Amino acid sequence: MKTQNRLTNLGILLDNHVDMDQYERTGMFITLEGIEGVGKTTNIQYISEWLTARDIKHVITREPGGTPLAEDIRSLLLGTQTEEIMPMTELFLVFASRTQHLEQLIKPSLANATWVLCDRFTDASYAYQGAGRGISNTTIKCLESLTQQKMQPDLTIIFDLPVVDGLRRARGRSAPDRFEREDVGFFDRVRENYLLRAKCFSKRCKIIDASKPLKDVQAQLNKILIEFTDQE
Repeated sequence: MKTQNRLTNLGILLDNHVDMDQYERTGMFITLEGIEGVGKTTNIQYISEWLTARDIKHVITREPGGTPLAEDIRSLLLGTQTEEIMPMTELFLVFASRTQHLEQLIKPSLANATWVLCDRFTDASYAYQGAGRGISNTTIKCLESLTQQKMQPDLTIIFDLPVVDGLRRARGRSAPDRFEREDVGFFDRVRENYLLRAKCFSKRCKIIDASKPLKDVQAQLNKILIEFTDQE
């Protein structure tokens, strides 16, 4: 209980802290989320082509990863090493990778009028390490505040698909990584958390039905992108 109270107090303190990001954000930050097999890799390329057709400078990146050091951490997280990675160790590794990614790639790009398209970001930590592993939102929020201050994506697109369908797709394309080896119950919790976050952050998060044929998925995506860019 004492630890929980300390974490809560730290979260409140950080929430009230002045944003320490000393840069002018002139690019937009778009993240793609969803369980395994929903089609994020295919559709991030679609978004890239969509932006290129409109002469919008952008970079594509991913989490965990995005820089050489962050990619090394990704290898640790996704590898199937014999030693078990404990849930809190996993969470710290994810945020260590994210810190490097933010400072070395995301923030400099946004400061240089470059849009960032990122395959996963902090919503994934709440879904996978939070709902999936059972780590409290309070703990994740403290690390989020330390790492990002108040920085959030401008748009988060959540690709939703029944767990069984997503795992069938994911496991059919390559040997499963450490996360893909989790059971259906794990991914049910992850999916439910994504849908919950979409409701809680409805202005930022948009859901796409990824069970539809690709042309229909990209029609949904096109509509979201048009609405988003019209607001800018």
